[in-house]
Amino acid sequence: MSRLGAQTLAFDVPVAITAQTSIVGPKEGKGPLRAWFDVILEDDLLGQKSWELAESEMVCRAVERTLDAAGLAPERTQAMLSGDLNGQIIASSFAARALGIPFLGLYGACSTFVQALILGAALVSGGYLDNAVCVSSSHYCTAERQFRFPVEMGNQRPPQASWTTTACGCALLARSGGAGEPRIASGTIGRVIDLEIKDANHMGAAMAPAVCACIAAHFEDTGRSAADYDLIATGDLGWIGRNILMELFHRADVQMPDEKLVDCGASIFFQEQDSHAGGSGCGCVASVSCGWLIKRIRSGELKRVLVAGSGAMLSPVSCQQGQSIPGISYAVCIEGGAV
Repeated sequence: MSRLGAQTLAFDVPVAITAQTSIVGPKEGKGPLRAWFDVILEDDLLGQKSWELAESEMVCRAVERTLDAAGLAPERTQAMLSGDLNGQIIASSFAARALGIPFLGLYGACSTFVQALILGAALVSGGYLDNAVCVSSSHYCTAERQFRFPVEMGNQRPPQASWTTTACGCALLARSGGAGEPRIASGTIGRVIDLEIKDANHMGAAMAPAVCACIAAHFEDTGRSAADYDLIATGDLGWIGRNILMELFHRADVQMPDEKLVDCGASIFFQEQDSHAGGSGCGCVASVSCGWLIKRIRSGELKRVLVAGSGAMLSPVSCQQGQSIPGISYAVCIEGGAV
């Protein structure tokens, strides 16, 4: 492992994505990416007695399915890097309790999955681990209850609000993989950026500046541009946030062709599904990456993709105290086949 520029790690020892799983809820399963998800839930309560336990069960199922696909038993899995939006990341920690895998709990808000991929790849590439499972989740009902109002109250949502996805994505990293396996090539650690956005419903505006800064840093560190990637996928800015990001790229003189930039939150729902600004949540970039993006890399359709997760670093307490909403972004380069 080596360092590129100010913020980027290059994984000189290849770190392969040997298996992955994407699980989504019923609403997400009716969106444009339906065919790419491994599991579409019929019941987003998953037979549990609370939404929080349902989200934890979703994490367990995603990890178990991923390990089963790789032929790896939980007791041979050396680390689970996971996080979610619940207080004290209980969806992840309760799942780790059930699975019995050594656990590293993470929090990068909605960017947590990409954060996990970077840290997991660093541990595997550096020889500290032979394998690591990276997973992140979110659930519409748990997020609504914590950050806004319980869904039973039927509160109106403003047009700029995003829809927290009920979704989970899981990827198993290992030091060796078969020919053509997707691999983590590099990762850029972003900086917390705060442009004093205080609208807790407008996540796209709060996160877009951090995404712009992280992608610009990745280009600077690696000497690359958008032309070196088949796609650049952002986490969950939604339709409004993506437009803001394109304006920020223009102001920063970062060349970004419109056809190269896709947003997971703007891709997971049809606009007529009434998700307002689009999808969000830790499970958004995780499920879309493990479904739509990594599968296309594995098949050879895509050769190199930059995934930039985005997170809004707020809490119910900070909002009630009138604090602004800082944003964070992490970017990971995923390659497959001969690049």
